[in-house]
Amino acid sequence: MAGVDIPKQKVIYKTGQPLTALHLITSGTVRVGYPDGEYLIGKGDVIGICELCSEVHFLSYETMEEVNLLTYPLPSLNVLQELFEKHPDVAGLFLSSAFRQICTLLNHCDVSELSCSNLYNQLQEHLTGYQELCKRYRLPAQAPSGIEQLTAYVGLETPDMWLNGYYLGLLHIFSENGTAAYVREPAVAIGFLRKASLDFHKTYLALEEQARYQKQLLQFYLNSAEDDLLSGYTTLYYRVVQAAPDASDIYSAIQNVISTIRNYAAVDIPLLTARLQSFKDNLSRMGTEQPTAADSPDSEVHAKLAGSLSAILEYAGADQETANAFRQNIAAYKRLSDKYATDDEANRLRRQLTEEFYTLYSLVLEKSLDDETLPLPVKLFLYFGYVDEELAGAANSLYLYQLTFSLNGKSLSGVYTFYDWLKSIYRGEKQPSRNEFGEDYADYLHKQKASGNVSGRELQLLADNPMSKVVFELRNMFPIVNKITYGRVTTFCPIFTSDNVLKELPSSYVTASSVGSVLERIRAVDYSAFYRETLNTECPVAQKESIHVECLPDVILMPNVGNRGIMWQVSEGRKRTTPARMMLSIFHMEDLYTTMIRLVGDYRWEMCKRVQGARWNDVSDPSLTSEYFDYIQFYKKNNELTSEAKERIRQSLQGAKNSFKEMFIRDYLLWILLESSGSPRLNKIARQILFTYCPFSAGVCEKLSTNPLYADLLRRQEVHNRQRLHHLDKLCQKLRSEGTPIPDTIQQEVDYYTAQIRQ
Repeated sequence: MAGVDIPKQKVIYKTGQPLTALHLITSGTVRVGYPDGEYLIGKGDVIGICELCSEVHFLSYETMEEVNLLTYPLPSLNVLQELFEKHPDVAGLFLSSAFRQICTLLNHCDVSELSCSNLYNQLQEHLTGYQELCKRYRLPAQAPSGIEQLTAYVGLETPDMWLNGYYLGLLHIFSENGTAAYVREPAVAIGFLRKASLDFHKTYLALEEQARYQKQLLQFYLNSAEDDLLSGYTTLYYRVVQAAPDASDIYSAIQNVISTIRNYAAVDIPLLTARLQSFKDNLSRMGTEQPTAADSPDSEVHAKLAGSLSAILEYAGADQETANAFRQNIAAYKRLSDKYATDDEANRLRRQLTEEFYTLYSLVLEKSLDDETLPLPVKLFLYFGYVDEELAGAANSLYLYQLTFSLNGKSLSGVYTFYDWLKSIYRGEKQPSRNEFGEDYADYLHKQKASGNVSGRELQLLADNPMSKVVFELRNMFPIVNKITYGRVTTFCPIFTSDNVLKELPSSYVTASSVGSVLERIRAVDYSAFYRETLNTECPVAQKESIHVECLPDVILMPNVGNRGIMWQVSEGRKRTTPARMMLSIFHMEDLYTTMIRLVGDYRWEMCKRVQGARWNDVSDPSLTSEYFDYIQFYKKNNELTSEAKERIRQSLQGAKNSFKEMFIRDYLLWILLESSGSPRLNKIARQILFTYCPFSAGVCEKLSTNPLYADLLRRQEVHNRQRLHHLDKLCQKLRSEGTPIPDTIQQEVDYYTAQIRQ
């Protein structure tokens, strides 16, 4: 088949043109465009292969250089199947190209989703900063209209997380063996391409949704009506600079806003340019000089961090072979132009670095536990996964250095850095976490004894050995959780690099106060989230009286830059009234509030399963999990649901990969974010289940009291709470008549229900 030459910078297809053929690139490079983004394809890739199930192109294609194409007419998929029957090698090329392109788009989608959350957080920070400046200078603030209705990004079209690993695995399989037996089966090849095309289109829709959301947010920053944040800041600056000689704080804020919005492809560049020119002209007319930029980061700090890798390796005392291998791999990693590349060489390098990183971390940790004066690079390595000043970047290295002054080696309000968590295990203050099989440290040791790996005496020694407990945590929890919290599991590397920093570190740094503030916001809506029901043991008269005890979780901050959270275990041991364990990245790129809501929803589900045991899904024993399980399992037969509601459930269940727990977590997210503010999103059945088992606080109920959707639910809750209070009042009267002091636990239970009564 003769090839066709296409000149440089020639549009091959525009969005919306009919899909009538596929084109195999034999030489050259093509730019593929999608909403607010693009990627490149080259020799061996196929134009149109990812749009196979669409009648038109939803992507655009333009040549970057002279390109040679082999064209395959596509009147129907039957023609493609016939082609595969005659040329199995072509099937292998087409499949590899499809998998390669969808892996690329999925990675772009992950980054775009992070950008949505980052932009939302930055907008909130800039709005708050503007309001605080207005308050400081005693001038009225004029926030952009409609910004109060803005909510954090909740993707409705987000592709499933497991797709990244799935298609990356298929790409490796087909790249290594393009003529395998399943390639020679045309129906199988067509099936793979159909599936990939549908997933590609769903990912495209997610990117389209994210692009719309970013444009919506950027309108609050910059719009043609000048009802925006940039106008608010500049107007404030004009008014202040005439009366105050120094308004550099406002000018710095303006520069920060400009720097932020310039990073987004959806920003209106001509409008931004015009507004900046207008700002500059106004300053000239006013005779105002622009403040000079701040000095560069402290060179003394960078001198301290120079040669960080050598300092860490020297401290670890690693053998020469290990040290040299790690140095070489770090050097190779620096040379990678794309740290997220999915080719075999990049994947192999990341795997090697990951293994070497954990080996090095164990060596450094063991030496550091009894060392009070850690070298600066070693401290950054243990707390943040920092290895090299060039990989981290100058500005990031400086900020990490500044953070070391706030790291005191202790937990604050149940929030631990990972290094401090390991130290608390070493000191005997905490027990190691369960491994991926649900075994705690004691279970693991007994299993080792039963297998004959350790003797009874060795078991006793290991049970009391603090370093053995730390090693158990390092081997069983650390690698898994570090990878999950990082988020992009297919391109995971535990080393801190500037490429992973998708928003400013100060705004992504997770502290004890930020976690505490977020948990307080959640508890202000779902007040009973962390209360656990147990039996009273303080008063013989009321031994069988159930009481509620609040137990806030331990939150462990993993040494990475990531975007996921994980609820690892619901309690520390077998006793229910011990803290749950939740893990986050210490630099969290997503919205922390939304992530914590998901973790609390996960916790509620798993805690109910733990309490209910084998009957967790038995609706004859009513509970959160059993009623929700019954609701989802039989929603098609539920006459109380409309056909539209049933279709939404079907789509949501498909998006949740048929996971009932994931369905509940999504509903819980809507429950906290939207339903609590009187913006209904759930159907009648889901709302009733969540109101019963995750009731709103008295303050929220008061706000919802005028909404007819909640009237019956509020009335039932009020009756239940008053009945419970009446029972407790009678119990207290009985104790007083017998001359028995009222136990604190009973009084706390009275306070628990009293706080739920609307005034």
